Amino acid sequence: MARDQGESRGEMSELPLGVDLSKPRWSQETYSGRSRHFFTITNPLNVLATTGQLDKARTMMEQYKSGQVPSGTTADQLWAAKHLYDSAYHPDTGEKMFLLGRMSAQVPCNMAITGAMLTFYRTTPAVVFWQWFNQTFNAVVNYTNRSGDGTSTKQLATAYCAATGTATLTALAFNVLAKQAPPLIGRFVPAVAVGAANCVNIPLMRQKELKEGILVTKEDGTPVAYSKATAKQAIAQVVGSRIAMAMPAMLSAPFLMQHLEKKPFMKRMPYLSAPIQILYVGFTLVFATPLCCALFPQRSSIAVSRLESDVQAEAKKLGLTGSSRVFYNKGL
Repeated sequence: MARDQGESRGEMSELPLGVDLSKPRWSQETYSGRSRHFFTITNPLNVLATTGQLDKARTMMEQYKSGQVPSGTTADQLWAAKHLYDSAYHPDTGEKMFLLGRMSAQVPCNMAITGAMLTFYRTTPAVVFWQWFNQTFNAVVNYTNRSGDGTSTKQLATAYCAATGTATLTALAFNVLAKQAPPLIGRFVPAVAVGAANCVNIPLMRQKELKEGILVTKEDGTPVAYSKATAKQAIAQVVGSRIAMAMPAMLSAPFLMQHLEKKPFMKRMPYLSAPIQILYVGFTLVFATPLCCALFPQRSSIAVSRLESDVQAEAKKLGLTGSSRVFYNKGL
């Protein structure tokens, strides 16, 4: 038995030098560093990872925290494990996230949904169905990528119904107005509806944070307090980045299709409209998703002086001043 234990211990080794998995591989202080980080996290190939691969990545992260990793483990292997882990596990709770709610599922899911919204926007039944479908998917994504713990079922239902209703009514109203405008204008109706719905869906889906606040910590992770002011800043940043994420495809695709539909091959094969738009949206989202996620650091900071008075008081008890910064996970 002693011999077996010795062999087991011999299979572990010290951590490779220069590897700090407590933070992303690239600096999050610069946009380029955040972009490189999110290109790895939102990589659509991550959704193909098996349960075994995800469990292995999680185990390696736990071994790293204990200061020992399997013998022969390289720095690149550790970073690969971290990137896979970060793409599938929630940064606050450590729970494995629902597959369709992960940011790595954004490209394959949104390319199909957005492509369909841009293609089938002329009739009321199509508008209602695809706006409902899109907001159902968005509700899953928004809940999965929230900051902190969960929200009640009642709050989720309220957020879902409000966002779906807002998107559908906006799309229907603009469809009516667009009938009096040139045909190209009608193609932008889905973009307007999606933008309006994001302004409703995300705040409502994360209303618990607005009511109770987001946990802010010192730079070393020491908890300070829950801040509502921080929650407002975090959610505003997420709304902005999510709208920006959708707009490149939704605003450029109408011009592309308006041009292509004049071509002889499209007049002969009009059924190509949907697959062309879906593929184009997918190509755009491959870049728009990580680049817009990177607009703001996921682990953001805020000056203590901008927090509520009671939160500032708690911060001062921990030796922080008004110019000190506290940190929080803004969500995605």
